[in-house]
Amino acid sequence: MMKLIIAIVHKRDQEKVMDALSASGHRFTNIATTGGFLHDGNTTLLIGCEHDAVDEIVGIIKQTCSTREQYVTQPISGAYEGGNITMPPLKLSVGGAVIFVVDVERFESA
Repeated sequence: MMKLIIAIVHKRDQEKVMDALSASGHRFTNIATTGGFLHDGNTTLLIGCEHDAVDEIVGIIKQTCSTREQYVTQPISGAYEGGNITMPPLKLSVGGAVIFVVDVERFESA
């Protein structure tokens, strides 16, 4: 059965992932996307494949994406009459990839 892999990859890792997938002979469509929490740039990859290629593709994505730590500061608006208060920086783990693998019931090329 055909599978669709949807991989959301951080913008810093997108070239490595796409180069590795291409070098391995896997085709994909990439879409520029933005994360909702940090409003950071991402690339969403759509990869159609046979069931037996899923583990290889997921492995390539995991090998070429890395997580990193990032500090984020966010003001609390309206906290007092004088203006905004800035909270201490918050350390977050960002990057890597979020990967979904779904069954494809039907595939057509037009």
